[in-house]
Amino acid sequence: MEESEEAGGIPMEVELEKQWRLYEAYNELHSLAQEFETPFESPAVLVVGHQTDGKSALVEALMGFQFNHVGGGTKTRRPITLHMKYNPLCHIPLCRLLLSDSDPTLSQEMSLQQIQAYIEAENLRLERDPCQFSTKEIIIKVEYKNCPNLTIIDTPGLIAPAPGRKNRALQSQGRAVESLVRAKMQHKELIILCLEDCSDWSNATTRRVVMQIDPELSRTVIVSTKLDTKIPQFARSSDVEVFLSPPACTLDGFLLGDSPFFTSVPSGRVGSGHDSVYRTNDEFKQSISLREVEDVKSLEEKLGRTLSKREMSRIGVSKLRSFLEELLWKRYMDNVPMIIPLLEKEYHSTTRKLNEINRELSTLDEVKLKEKGRAFHDLFLTKLSLLLKGTVVAPPDKFGETLQDERINGGAFVASDGVQFPHKLIPNAGMRLYGGAQYHRAMAEFRFVVGGIKCPPITREEIVNACGVEDIHDGTNYSRTACVIAVAKARDTFEPFLHQLGGRLLHILKRLLPISVYLLQKDGEYLSGHEVFLRRVATAFNNFAETTERACRDKCMEDLISTTRYVTWSLHNKNRAGLRQFLDSFGGTEQSNTGSNPLFAGNAPDSSLGSVAYEKQDNKPREDVKLSHLASGTDSSSSIQATETKLADLLDSTLWNRRLAPSSERIVYALVQQIFHGIREYFLASAELKFNCFLLMPVVDKLPALLREDLESAFEDDMDNIFDITNLQHSLGLRKRDTEIELKRIKRLKEKFRQIHEQLSSHQVMTKPFTIPRSDPDPKCY
Repeated sequence: MEESEEAGGIPMEVELEKQWRLYEAYNELHSLAQEFETPFESPAVLVVGHQTDGKSALVEALMGFQFNHVGGGTKTRRPITLHMKYNPLCHIPLCRLLLSDSDPTLSQEMSLQQIQAYIEAENLRLERDPCQFSTKEIIIKVEYKNCPNLTIIDTPGLIAPAPGRKNRALQSQGRAVESLVRAKMQHKELIILCLEDCSDWSNATTRRVVMQIDPELSRTVIVSTKLDTKIPQFARSSDVEVFLSPPACTLDGFLLGDSPFFTSVPSGRVGSGHDSVYRTNDEFKQSISLREVEDVKSLEEKLGRTLSKREMSRIGVSKLRSFLEELLWKRYMDNVPMIIPLLEKEYHSTTRKLNEINRELSTLDEVKLKEKGRAFHDLFLTKLSLLLKGTVVAPPDKFGETLQDERINGGAFVASDGVQFPHKLIPNAGMRLYGGAQYHRAMAEFRFVVGGIKCPPITREEIVNACGVEDIHDGTNYSRTACVIAVAKARDTFEPFLHQLGGRLLHILKRLLPISVYLLQKDGEYLSGHEVFLRRVATAFNNFAETTERACRDKCMEDLISTTRYVTWSLHNKNRAGLRQFLDSFGGTEQSNTGSNPLFAGNAPDSSLGSVAYEKQDNKPREDVKLSHLASGTDSSSSIQATETKLADLLDSTLWNRRLAPSSERIVYALVQQIFHGIREYFLASAELKFNCFLLMPVVDKLPALLREDLESAFEDDMDNIFDITNLQHSLGLRKRDTEIELKRIKRLKEKFRQIHEQLSSHQVMTKPFTIPRSDPDPKCY
């Protein structure tokens, strides 16, 4: 049989060409997925290991030539994707670099020195960058006579820094690298090549990271590197047996290949310098083969027996390379039927995207743009109304806020003492709300918090200072004193709540904008590409909300000022019966307490005791007004004399005496309490009513007209800039070009995979990949 033919009589060149087409198709699929972030699963080998595990050296040994830095420290700061292709005609590695800012279909041919310089420059750039590492892959296509047909992704080496504050920088780097590697391992289509540099399998350094993503090791190949340095460490043959065939309890899971691989890569670099060990890559490759033979010989000497066929299949770079080639080839073959539907789906999706871009380009005239703007105006208002009335279309986990989140983002209701009401006591506090439901909860919290506020403490000094001197006599007027104290306390207490309520409700209204945009996007009614117009609508809405809230707050402030500027007894006195009952006790109480002079000590009566000093007179003559405790008395002279005596005592202790008696203090405190609570009830009802009428309702009945007016004004004054027609045409043109390129690539790939699938179905493609012919005299070398 001729060497150029297989057993079936099919020329080897034909089979190679068919295989190369499959490899090229998957390589292009991988590049397409990287460039356009499309959900294509392109199988590849992901190399994961620590910095000192010999990771980059093993990658070079698999490739058959040297191209990257090898040694201690961080030498790879970006993942390097190597699309390797066996080409017996390439005696020198042919490398093409896919530049990130070029057309992904094009590649730039570079020498090995240029590739090395590019990687070094990237490492230096990232070393100065705050992030220090990048997830964006450096993609290199390689053809060479010693290359396997593999796609390998070389990741930055994991770092295991020492603890301590002085190693914080290295610890930060370690977390960044591990995060990058974990993100790469998340892709289910990748085969993980897990490198371990240890002679005891119970030490799982790299496996610790890998098993967080692949706990069963079902898509992981474990490789023990630097075998040549480990063999001399074993003193007994039993240690070697356990090392070559670790028990199942040591390596949990079902790892690919059933057992680890063992490799050695000779040290030394290829070059013409005095410190170079190898002059050519062929010498480097030959050294790898010789190292493999020596490792087998050393193991057999340690064991005192010949290695079995199974053990031989796991020792050496060549065995690992053959295993990976076959494994990747099988994944390629298995994935072909699944790739075609994905490409078909992506082709239709990209076609729809291109049709939408063409449709947008066709509507770039003033009349149609005005129609689109007016239609968007109506749809936007519809979504706002829907959110206020209530809807479940927008996901609460994305747009809802709990009461605690709402307090953080919109401000909390905080009293003058800085204490916040526990949020858990408010109904629906833990629910993630938005729109009208959130507005209602905020208003309910306002009622709950403000409605429970008590009058702040009153000191004797405040009472004395509030008495002052009248313009016509120097007597004390405790009703005026109570009014002065009550309105000052009320103004200081309630004004902050007014501003807090305005800020909270404004926050809730402004949140309606992004939620409405989401609903428009969900229904396909969003004007994508018209950012200037959309910013104009958003600015108009936010300005309206801010202006309306400020005007509403000013109205509420007028009410608060009027309520705390002039006390109207009919308004502030809400419970005369309680106050009457309180004052009825003064006759006997004052007598019994004469001489004892006990202080009230802040023991204030409850708010139900009354609100004001005296009842309304209802135009009755002053002579008919009597104290309530005399209502059941007789007209006898003794009763009149007793009443006059008590009245004189009361006047002496209140009107004519500046010495603050307990009875006077209690009267003032009772009056202040009642006036304060009257102001509180009026403020609470007035604020809620006004915010509903002058903040919430204008969104429904005034916003549509104001937005339409702003829209029409913009259409008349600055039509070109509001839609930015010139830039829009340019950006749409670029999007159309990129989409057309993507569509062509997907179509070409779809046809490639369809043809490959047809060949597979007709059994015209080999079931195993073509293996690189052995040129070494010793068959153990490969």
